[in-house]
Amino acid sequence: MNKIIHLSAAILLLIFSGCNSSDKKKNTGESLNSNLVINDGDYQNQTELQKSKARGQAIYTDFCVQCHLPNGKGVPKAFPPLAGSDWLIDKRTESIHAVKFGQSGEIVVNGIKYNNVMPPMGLSDEEVADVMNYVMNSWGNTQNEMVTIKEVEAVKK
Repeated sequence: MNKIIHLSAAILLLIFSGCNSSDKKKNTGESLNSNLVINDGDYQNQTELQKSKARGQAIYTDFCVQCHLPNGKGVPKAFPPLAGSDWLIDKRTESIHAVKFGQSGEIVVNGIKYNNVMPPMGLSDEEVADVMNYVMNSWGNTQNEMVTIKEVEAVKK
């Protein structure tokens, strides 16, 4: 009986500690989430930015929400906010670099220092552009210029 309890606890621990986003299955583009299906008629009428943001929302949910939270506010002094983030606006290329290759070392977001590690997520350039478009146009953030795949491709390690 004790072996079963220990085995069950170990399995649950593995399931709930699966916070390494790079191991997650990537979105295939068929379904963005349970509320938005890519083949829906409305999707065909959306602008390219709206389509990118919709795909980016699904990527955010799969890879980013654990640390930056559903509201984009992050965790004070641990994971920086994306909502209302001056770093996203002022450091666009660095933001793309962080999503594409990960981030380590000290950064200052909205006047607060953060010094944590964000591992690389293993996203394609298109996925990086999509999640950037979602983040940069959510929670009070607005950008006039869409992040493109070409812009992401130009960001080198």
